Amino acid sequence: MADPFNRDTRVDHDRAEDLAIDASVRVRRLTCDNVSPMTFTGTQSYLVGSGDVAVIDPGPMRDGHLGRLLAALEPNERISHIFVTHSHLDHSPGATWLAYRTGAPVLAFGPHGAGMSTVMRGLPDLGGGEGADPDFVPDRRLTDGATVAHGDWSLSALHTPGHLSNHLSFALGDTGIVFTGDTVMGWATTLVSPPDGDMAAFMGSLARLSERTDRVFLPGHGSAVTDPAGMLAHQTAHRKARARQVLQALEQGPSDPATLTRRIYTDVDPKLLPAARRNVLSTLIWMIEDGKVDARGAIASDAQFHLV
Repeated sequence: MADPFNRDTRVDHDRAEDLAIDASVRVRRLTCDNVSPMTFTGTQSYLVGSGDVAVIDPGPMRDGHLGRLLAALEPNERISHIFVTHSHLDHSPGATWLAYRTGAPVLAFGPHGAGMSTVMRGLPDLGGGEGADPDFVPDRRLTDGATVAHGDWSLSALHTPGHLSNHLSFALGDTGIVFTGDTVMGWATTLVSPPDGDMAAFMGSLARLSERTDRVFLPGHGSAVTDPAGMLAHQTAHRKARARQVLQALEQGPSDPATLTRRIYTDVDPKLLPAARRNVLSTLIWMIEDGKVDARGAIASDAQFHLV
């Protein structure tokens, strides 16, 4: 399958771009200048609607970016609602600042750790927690399927855990547009780092999105995904292929996640190997849940894993 990712790094961090992707509702995108190997060109904040505007993912606590969000409003506009896809430091901290400045409520699935599975809660300390925002608490918690309609826009919450247990995507009315946060990104696959990240849940989220007939995904990082079905098929196949690679590597005998990562990720930038190792650990835990793999002793980031 052809690589569906767009890795074009050209972006204007200073102004909001009017996406003009649907005639019924205005969508503007402002990219934060928090460029890194994990955020690509930066976290993308979205302004949805006209008049009373919703903001999705205010981003990190950066005055410049948050000020530009306010500056992007027309003279007759205000921010009425603030939605957060998940509690990572590149997505959620700016919500508190923006709420204070505008009086708008912050809406999300819940605080950091909300929605974590019983399996993940029962694991010993695995490290991880990369980029977590443990202080994040929304003003209003959104359950799966909850819809918020205001002015000329309507957003429906889709619980899409995996990257993080409290991750939400937001469907924009009946336009076929979904804001996918970090579940489906336009430039790369997603980090799934346990216990906050859960590969079994992530695969379930990909399957759920695959059952829909959306026409555009607007992610937290990277370009718009204009072929959601193709992207979802690619990412699902990619994760299953990685799982097969893990199982094949374990045919050589018990191994730890670091060794497995070096065997499997032979064509990855060395700077990304720590993230790849977390993905491997998450895949191993997924395989344990499926009864294909087990650990010698307690599950740990440096444990020896073997085929059942």
